[in-house]
Formats: sequence, structure tokens, C-alpha cells
Amino acid sequence: MSERVHHSGADASPDEQTPLEALEAARERFERADARIADHGGEAVTDAAEAYRDATDLLENYVDRATGTGRENFQAYVQLEGKFDSLVTSLPDDLKGREAFDEALDAIDKRRLSESDFERAHDALEPAAQYAELLEEREAAREAIDDARTAAGKRYRELDDEIADRERLLELANADLEAPVEELREPIEAYNEAIEAAFQEFRLEASAREVFALLDRSRWYPFVDYQQPPDDLAAYIRDDPAGEYTIPELLEYANYSHSKLDHYVASADELKRRVATQQTFLDGIDAEPLTIEWPPDEAGVLRRRTREMRPFVARVADEDCVVALRSIRRLTTDPAFDYDRLQTAAQAVVQLTPAERERLADGRVADELEALRTERERLEETLEIDDPV
Repeated sequence: MSERVHHSGADASPDEQTPLEALEAARERFERADARIADHGGEAVTDAAEAYRDATDLLENYVDRATGTGRENFQAYVQLEGKFDSLVTSLPDDLKGREAFDEALDAIDKRRLSESDFERAHDALEPAAQYAELLEEREAAREAIDDARTAAGKRYRELDDEIADRERLLELANADLEAPVEELREPIEAYNEAIEAAFQEFRLEASAREVFALLDRSRWYPFVDYQQPPDDLAAYIRDDPAGEYTIPELLEYANYSHSKLDHYVASADELKRRVATQQTFLDGIDAEPLTIEWPPDEAGVLRRRTREMRPFVARVADEDCVVALRSIRRLTTDPAFDYDRLQTAAQAVVQLTPAERERLADGRVADELEALRTERERLEETLEIDDPV
């Protein structure tokens, strides 16, 4: 975040400008360019610029072919002189910079041409070049507006995250750091230990097919975030008799020799192809999606999460573990427990760094939030302006 006080973009170099300043500066640049064109007459500038470009195109197209003493060079010179003369003759008398075209024609009105003659013709056209430059500057300013709008839009989106970060810090600043957070941490730790032990036993006893059925069911529960197995592995576990083995057994069999493995499965090659290549995935199936992180979520989120977790916990653990999960859910609605106070305190203890505590204490976070909100408001107002197309 930029903590500089806003000032006119014209006062800063492009590298120092904020997106807002760059956009304002680009608009000012366009307005200046457009005003200069208007001073000369918009249509008159366009006509002069078009004539200048036609003339310089002719010179550039013939500079290599019409210089020299050969027959082909002379023919090219005749073509150039005829085309240039026709161009100049067709120009209206009141064209901006009209005299420059006559002088350029005089510069190439010779029997033989050298590169210096072309240079003199270009120099003669210089008074008319300003009109093409006026249009080029306005177009460059228009492109600068487009680029600045893109950067300002990106900055506007970034501001939402930065504002939310400062708001979070200020919310944590109001936390009661002396609150007895252990009253919340202890039941969560006890539950986590219980579900982790229960899941380890579940892996040892349940068939791989049963475990995969649990994973498949979780796809309908956003707060039970199990990774889904690859399709080929899921099909193998579902359809092959080997799916009746436990996951630890399958992982052990995957390391057997083909001759030894033939005693356990119908196709040793199939098991090795499906299981041995997926050991990392199979090893990673654990209780983590059924645990409660510390610090916990806000009350509403935790209530929904524990509600979605309950049928999965009931499947892999005993009733005591389910009761422990329900007890944590009840804490979020018990007025006597004051869950919000303890949760906010836990968030503050874990999340606030020493530097953030210092910024909160001296008021910098509040000042940053005000500046960010002001920047977003000004950007919103500025982006609502319709720019020239």
C-alpha cells in the first residue's frame, strides 16, 4: 500500500505515480493534446497530417530506387516526381503547412537525385510534421488512458483485500488477550486426538473400497475436504476383488514380487500399475479433513462444519468421539461460554505478529484503513468517468 498523501500525478515521475495519479495524468495529457488540435481546427489538422504521411511515404518508398545514375533509378525518379507532383497539386490552398509541400517538391525537382535531396525534402516537410505529431500525441494519450484504467482497475480489486486485512487487524486488536482460551483449546485438542486415533484404526480395519466410499461421499460436503482419488484407481478399488483388502495391505502388496503377489490378487501387474504408482495419495488419506484447526473458525462457520463432519465421524469413530464433536458445536451457541470472545482472543494470539501489535498500538493500522478506503472511493469515482474512444 502506498502511504503517500495524494498529489497531482503531474508532480511525480511515472515510476512514482499511483494508479490513480497515472490515470488522472493520462486524462490531462489527452485533454491537452485534444485542445491543441482544436486550436488548429480538428479537420484541418487531420487533413494536414494525412497529406504529410502520404508525402513521407512516397519519399521513403523511393529513396533507395530513385537515387543513383542507372536507367532503373531514372525511371523510379520519374515515377516519384509524377506522384509527388500529383499529390501536391491536389492539396487545397488553405491546407495547414501547404508551403512545406511545395518546397519538398522543389527539393526533388532535379534530373538526378541523391540521398541528400531526399533529406532536404524531408526537412522541407518539417513544418507540416507538427500536425501528424498532434494526432500521434492524442492517440498515445488515449492508449495511456487505457493502460492506466487497466492498472487502476487492478488496484481497485487489490484494495478490497488490503482493506479486509486492516479491518481484521482492528477486530483482533479488540480481543481480550487475557481470556481463558484454554477452555476452547482443550476440548478441540481432545477431539482431534480422538478422531486421529480412530481414523488410524479405521484404515487398519476397513477395506480400501469402504475408505474410498467415504471419500466419494465427501464430495457433497464442502467442509469435509478429502481429495478425490484418480479415476483409474477409484475404478480398480471399486471393481477388482483387491478392493476388499485394507489400504495398508495394498501398499504392502505393491512391494511384493510378482510371484509372491500372485497368491493374493488375480493380476499382479494390475495391482502394481494402480497401487504402486499412487502410494503418495494412499498414504495421505488421514483424519485431517475431520479435525478442527486451531484457532477455530467463527461460530457460524464452525457450526456448519461440525454438522457436515458428524456423519463421517460417526462412520470411523465411536460414540464418545461423536459426543466430543457435538460438545464443541454446542459451545458455539452457549451464551454462558462466550465462544466469540474466546475465538477472537485465540485468533489474536496466533495471528498477530509483534510488528502488527506495534502498528495497532500506535494507530498506524487505523490510519492505513482510512487511507485505503479513501483511495478506493477516489478510484471508484475516477473509473466511473467515460473516457474518449
